[in-house]
Amino acid sequence: MKRYIKLIIVAAVVIVFSQIGYSENLFNQKDTLTQVSTIDALLSGVYDGGMTIKELKKYGDLGLGSFNSLDGEMLAIDGRFYQVTSDGRAKQADINMKTPFAAVTFFEVDHRVDLRHGVNFNSFKKQMDNMISTPNIFYAIRIEGVFKAMKTRSVPKQSKPYEPLKEIVRNQPVFNFKNVKGTMVGFRCPPYVKGINLPGYHLHFLTEDGKAGGHVLEFMVQEAVLKVDETSRFSIILPQNKAFYDADLTSDKQADLKKIER
Repeated sequence: MKRYIKLIIVAAVVIVFSQIGYSENLFNQKDTLTQVSTIDALLSGVYDGGMTIKELKKYGDLGLGSFNSLDGEMLAIDGRFYQVTSDGRAKQADINMKTPFAAVTFFEVDHRVDLRHGVNFNSFKKQMDNMISTPNIFYAIRIEGVFKAMKTRSVPKQSKPYEPLKEIVRNQPVFNFKNVKGTMVGFRCPPYVKGINLPGYHLHFLTEDGKAGGHVLEFMVQEAVLKVDETSRFSIILPQNKAFYDADLTSDKQADLKKIER
């Protein structure tokens, strides 16, 4: 009987500690930007990854990225992941699709600000730079509203041997929206992440009906609300494939990055 009681106590202790560990894992995901691969790897043509959308969902419900073979732009809103293809059309991404580059977080609002009529990408950056407490952490961004103008792009699916991204965007499809309602999501990353992520602002857009969008090049606000999540933890998951292992990531690719962000 005593042995039986001891076994019950041991089992209870194991369950309690496993639950504590599980809770800590959940807690550790909060205020954490989790990234797959690096921006320099993407710039170098490492367009194949191993992580599926199903796996990526474990790390966040808001974010952006791309798909294998650079097959369009990715964005995540409220845990739903979308693919914007090279014709500008959006659809929910299949959970078995894989990503070569992505950044996601579990979004929680720390700041809420109304954006005035006429705010564009440049004035938005200045406004937010003046609003944040420090430039040295990450900020997850969600902007919902009506936009007088929205300019986006996507990229077509690539075939091997892959060209560098700066060559692909020379003929990138560009889409212009007028008086469109929708949501932008993305991040403001600190300057020291050069080579890892995009320093500064990176946003993707989805129309309210979920049928169109893309990587944001420019916008002008009609009326919108900015929501910000201060994100002080950063985690990176690197690809485990030959393309990434063999890539030359020693050179500074900031000039290339500026070209693709135009």
